[in-house]
Amino acid sequence: MKDADRTRLVGALRFALEAHSGQTRKGTCIPYASHLLAVAGLVLELGGDGEQTAAALLHDVLEDCPGVDRAAIESRFGAEIARIVHMCSDLLEGDTPERKSQWLPRKRHYIDRLRTADARARLVAACDKLHNLRALIADLQREGTDTLRRFNATPEQTRWYYHEVRGALGADLPERLLGEIDALLEQLRAFLPEASRQA
Repeated sequence: MKDADRTRLVGALRFALEAHSGQTRKGTCIPYASHLLAVAGLVLELGGDGEQTAAALLHDVLEDCPGVDRAAIESRFGAEIARIVHMCSDLLEGDTPERKSQWLPRKRHYIDRLRTADARARLVAACDKLHNLRALIADLQREGTDTLRRFNATPEQTRWYYHEVRGALGADLPERLLGEIDALLEQLRAFLPEASRQA
């Protein structure tokens, strides 16, 4: 890894840890940083470069961290990282971390955005969704469908959302990545056999 990439990653990690300070994974005591580090690790493993990996560390700051906007990310880390982070966000125009639009419009907007995103942004988004699905399936195996009560979406919406995201990710990302997402979606369907594909 080049010196510039190491410096960029250290800065992005510091920024992300400060921005997400005190946050935990929904319904758990697990520090939110665990998710950011996992997604960044997946991006690196799957061939992502320094900018994509930094974006992976920062991918949730727009959605979850008050006072952070795209301009702040761009001024600190550059236009490409800010662009990828923006592509990975589901906020609608005028939304803030404290006041978000309803779940369904945000998710439909995000899916539409993914369909037009380039492969660089889709790799980061796919790694995010892979880690989320791994955690969700592990929780379902341990706790059953009661685990879905911690989310804003209904079980039907959850299944619909991940199905649509998978379609929007396309077929040109690493086979290993898409294969694991597909396998996890099969497990999700087994837990939610009656769930509709429509939200």
